[in-house]
Amino acid sequence: MLAQLQTAVSLIYPPRCIPCGGLVDSDFGLCAACWRETQFIGITICESCSTPLPPGGHDETLHCDACLQAPPPWVQGRAALVYGGVGRKLVLSLKHGDRQEIARPAGLWMASRMRAGAPDDTLVIPVPLHWRRLLKRRYNQSALLARQTARALGAELCVDALVRRRATQSLDGKSREQRFATLANTIAPHPRNGAVIEGRAVLLVDDVMTSGATLTASTWACLEAGAREVRVVTLARAVKDT
Repeated sequence: MLAQLQTAVSLIYPPRCIPCGGLVDSDFGLCAACWRETQFIGITICESCSTPLPPGGHDETLHCDACLQAPPPWVQGRAALVYGGVGRKLVLSLKHGDRQEIARPAGLWMASRMRAGAPDDTLVIPVPLHWRRLLKRRYNQSALLARQTARALGAELCVDALVRRRATQSLDGKSREQRFATLANTIAPHPRNGAVIEGRAVLLVDDVMTSGATLTASTWACLEAGAREVRVVTLARAVKDT
């Protein structure tokens, strides 16, 4: 009976490609054209920020010039997609277009990037959204991604371990220095729930990494709360020439 019901539903509402809406074989999938146009980040990357690097390095652990000059406070950074083309469309649709269903496949992609690195006791935490922005948007896209990533990893999740102390202006168009200055001291352990971080390996989740300012502020908040170590993962990574 259940199989018949599922078949009937699929006939009425056939699976659609997430970015373009074309017909696909299964729910939450990509059509062949969108799959070809989606820039999944490969193997040769910066260990700290997931920026794609040219092949040919001799060290097992690679770092981009920016992370060598200013190492981030987390121990490992990963991203699933390049923030451009289909990757950018997915991020913006999730963040501003109320396309919450995107979080399900995105979480699977993000978890696949972390399976080899996340310790067994990892606590998954989303980057927090200020309450005024949360009221306006009605959901925190990072929390949706964190929930799906934690489920795929079989890891513990705490969606409110961190809090934004104050609302900040949009970071769009700001320089790297301006972004870090804007985010300084804006994120902190939650007064009641932040204690869950103490002694844990933390995986911070966000939708996109650009300068790393938001993830840096969140990482310092986790370390302030006693995190043993922090890793970060995002759906997309902004890189040059995309």
